[in-house]
Amino acid sequence: MLTNAAAATTEFARASDTAVSTVPDLVRDGCTRSEAAAWLRAGRWHRFGKAVVLHNGELTREERGRVGVLNCGPRAYLGSFSAIESMGLKTWERDEVHVLAPSGVPRPRLGEPHIVLHHTADLAPVDVLEIRRCQRIAPALVLAASSFTNPRPACGILAAGVQQRLTTPSQLRAVLDRAPRVRHRHDLLLAVNDIAGGAEALSEIDFVRLCRRHRLPPPTQQRIRLESGGRRRFLDAEWRLPDGRVIAAEIDGAVHLAVRKWWDDQLRQNEIVITGTWVLRYPSVIVRTELALVADLLRRSIFS
Repeated sequence: MLTNAAAATTEFARASDTAVSTVPDLVRDGCTRSEAAAWLRAGRWHRFGKAVVLHNGELTREERGRVGVLNCGPRAYLGSFSAIESMGLKTWERDEVHVLAPSGVPRPRLGEPHIVLHHTADLAPVDVLEIRRCQRIAPALVLAASSFTNPRPACGILAAGVQQRLTTPSQLRAVLDRAPRVRHRHDLLLAVNDIAGGAEALSEIDFVRLCRRHRLPPPTQQRIRLESGGRRRFLDAEWRLPDGRVIAAEIDGAVHLAVRKWWDDQLRQNEIVITGTWVLRYPSVIVRTELALVADLLRRSIFS
């Protein structure tokens, strides 16, 4: 029997490639049940339901996810917000652990970590990474999006997945095609189409929807412009009208309020105007809250 807690933890963590395991897995890797019981009684290891954590410190976020999955059975996977965090998505983290499991699996009542269980009757192999016990990024994003009561953040999380280069519009569309009853499906499909057209920021998605709703011509998104010094710039939206006029619209989020960014925006606008293009600028909050005002300015510019 191993008598040194650090040595035991290192040995069995290396054998299982994780600091979170189960008693049967520890036995398979060479630990006896009496050894596991001794370390647990001594407080060197901690038990969370079916999971055994091979240390007595605070759980990392990865370990919390592993505890959740092990407590939901052999066909459970890290899902939704927890899966997309483990795959690298930033700024959408949640404290609870989201687990995807077959219908009928009860939610473990561990107290900590709190587990949100998502049941599914048909878990397609294409939607999971078996080696990581994790839902793939595109279906995890769609599952997370369906949890919002409002479609706006639901569309926003899909946009974030593409913007952070973790998935593509075609992958998201394929998931939505297989999920005819998913919440906000119509809005999500529109958002994916807009993202595919270049509107990666949620404010730009709102802008394209505004044009559609007010029967305005659809703009070309993220058009590349070359400045006099050869620098490549992208326009959020642009219309090339039959009479030869070119109108551009820029949607500015809060980051554009920073002094350096504000200066750069002014110089950029000068470069665009010099080429003969009209430029309309909108704060992103106006695109969300003052739709009629935005549409009126666009209509007068395009049809004047």
